[in-house]
Amino acid sequence: MGEERRGYLYGLAAYAMWGFFPIYFKLLKPSPPLEILAHRIIWSVLFISLLLAAMRNWRFLGRLIRDRRLLGGVSLAGLLIGVNWATYIVGVNSSRVVETALGYFITPLVVVLLGVTVQRERLRRWQWVAVGIGALAVGVLTVDYGHLPYIALVLAASFGSYSLVKKRLSLPPAEGLFVESAVLALPALAYLGWLNADGGAEFGHVSTAHTVLMVLAGVATAVPLLLFAAAANRVPLVGLGILQYVAPILQLACGVLLFHEPMPAARLAGFGLVWVALIIFTVDGIRGSRIRARDGARRTGTDPAAATAEPASALPPR
Repeated sequence: MGEERRGYLYGLAAYAMWGFFPIYFKLLKPSPPLEILAHRIIWSVLFISLLLAAMRNWRFLGRLIRDRRLLGGVSLAGLLIGVNWATYIVGVNSSRVVETALGYFITPLVVVLLGVTVQRERLRRWQWVAVGIGALAVGVLTVDYGHLPYIALVLAASFGSYSLVKKRLSLPPAEGLFVESAVLALPALAYLGWLNADGGAEFGHVSTAHTVLMVLAGVATAVPLLLFAAAANRVPLVGLGILQYVAPILQLACGVLLFHEPMPAARLAGFGLVWVALIIFTVDGIRGSRIRARDGARRTGTDPAAATAEPASALPPR
């Protein structure tokens, strides 16, 4: 099996795991969202610590401690991913899985807007069209819900901002997840200590299966991230861009087919507009990638197909 095909399998496995996260987090009830979040943070730190110890890869901590700018950036990334995780858990366990799927559908459009406002990038005409249709979709869904779809918007804004910070930091996935989780570990431990002292903790008091699933939340967080990292080193950026829609499609299917959340005509129309925007966005991205590869090949005298197939780094959906 070729490396690129292996990369697609890794990427598909990662996005499929993220896509079925609603089922996993539903199983963690009756624990409240903040207890689930705190355990996810703590067990992520422990699991990644074991992994890094096995790899004997702790040198990055010295670089981090010496670089205050990097430490501040990682702390910000940790805060943003904490907000993202908490919002997602609240959305799933309040029977709003469809809205969480919407959040990850519109995340690419939010990332583009951040590129314009923060990175001072220029959008092509069709990218502006996609963003405009996405904004119209949010308006339609606001009318349908009777309020802004704030779960979706917070998910998209927090992960879009997280993506921007991570792009600037350029930390490897395992090391990045460890430090980001470690930043949140002390508040998580303090919350769990208070929850246990107050008698409100569900961990260890529901069932053996519930306790095991809470512990495995760290593994469930880290494994798809590592699979994604393996895919990112083997699959072209265009391929990863298309694969990223697997997760919200599966989440939407979970919400509608498994959890029987409503999908009235107006909501379906809103999602339809989002999908139109994403099709325009993706097709324009593929076209732009081919043009850049062709131009690069002309300058360097290389094969355009080889230029298009270069591995790319990208960020996971959660």
